[in-house]
Amino acid sequence: MNGRRVLERFPAGGPRGSWPAEEFAQARRREGPAAEVVMDLASNAFPVIVRGGEGAGGLVA
Repeated sequence: MNGRRVLERFPAGGPRGSWPAEEFAQARRREGPAAEVVMDLASNAFPVIVRGGEGAGGLVA
């Protein structure tokens, strides 16, 4: 286990690219958790994660 929690996933093939994921991460950061966007090449998606298992809900990556 690497201590990351996935809050949401956004498809990389969308017309706005990573922008929806960045906007979601920014909104989560305003609430407290240090959310960040990463690129998952295997699933062709932009997951929004928090490191160290912070935040509520989501899947552990």
